[in-house]
Amino acid sequence: MNKQLELLHPYPFQRFNQLLENVETATNAPLIAWSMGEPRHEAAGFLVEAMQSETLIRKGLGTYPPTRGIPELRDAIASFLQRRYNLEEKPDPESQVLPVTGTREALFAIAQAVISAADGGRVVMPNPFYQIYEGAAILAGAQPYYMNCTAENNFLPDFDSVPEDVWQDCKLLYLCTPGNPTGAVMSTESLQKAIQLADRHNFVIVSDECYSEVYFAEGNPPAGLLGAADAMGWSDYRHCIAVNSLSKRSNLPGLRSGYVAGDAQILEKFLLYRTYHGSAMPVHHQLVSEMAWNDEQHVIENRTLYREKFDAVAQILEPVWHMERPDAGFYFWPETPMADTDFAVRLIELANVKVLPGSFLSRMTESGNPGEQRVRMALVATLEECIEAAGRIVQVWERL
Repeated sequence: MNKQLELLHPYPFQRFNQLLENVETATNAPLIAWSMGEPRHEAAGFLVEAMQSETLIRKGLGTYPPTRGIPELRDAIASFLQRRYNLEEKPDPESQVLPVTGTREALFAIAQAVISAADGGRVVMPNPFYQIYEGAAILAGAQPYYMNCTAENNFLPDFDSVPEDVWQDCKLLYLCTPGNPTGAVMSTESLQKAIQLADRHNFVIVSDECYSEVYFAEGNPPAGLLGAADAMGWSDYRHCIAVNSLSKRSNLPGLRSGYVAGDAQILEKFLLYRTYHGSAMPVHHQLVSEMAWNDEQHVIENRTLYREKFDAVAQILEPVWHMERPDAGFYFWPETPMADTDFAVRLIELANVKVLPGSFLSRMTESGNPGEQRVRMALVATLEECIEAAGRIVQVWERL
């Protein structure tokens, strides 16, 4: 067996299930889960109809899917990127765009393609973080280095806090903007600083942007890595890889459809890796994905639903529990009045509401664990369920 597997940490939801193994709720109220970031809004009708099309299904099932994706999908993604990030030129669909089977697959696999186990090195990442970053680094033979994202630094990576020797040994930098679980958005200037560091020390940046289309101010979307590079005149996007998917944008987590885009030289090698990896997206999924990337109206409607839920939940909880609204995404990341694990257990016992302890999403460092005494609350349930959950929490808060 691969000995690196022994270095992996249990997944956050596995740890949480173990924590709750002997916990019973004292209420008859049905469970409301705010723990998992699984979108539950209905997928757009025109996409569901397309997925049910016999013609499309037959076309998809009758051929092996190309690993590099069908040309129509690559062009749709390239057009989305140019439109969304105001790029001077559309990325080359032939060399700068590659469809993938969701962001998880891409975020993990890119590390295996970029890092040579013989070289090792460091993989720098935010803390808290999406656990795939850490697992990808470990299984590629590298050592994770964590940048604590706290209220003191506005929950954003502080590149100046990273020692020079770590940057010199860095092979890969993971970014997440908007952040999971914090919702913090990196500025164009901060992304450009990361690009300059990558150029100086010759490492790859992988920017996880899967929450990029869930934001609150129409007309003011979050910045992205390729947009920041383009603004510097780097149309070759050297050192830069952006990753996104249709899971959050279009409420299609089960479609397993996303993209990687950016540096053509990196994508050439990544395509070679994926050819052997055998992870091509089915053609009928690619055809539906093309339609989704080409449409914005259903995405605007999706954002409206999240705005309504954030407004409603904040209005209920604010009188008793400070809720700092995130810049983007669909998580609240509030402080807890006791240990985050104890608080999560109490919410199950007294209200049957499930939130995820923040310490499970981060690692202990010399300056502490930035997830301690915080919980992640994913407002993915219906508006009515979110209002109900918030009301139950108020009652719990009064008892505590």
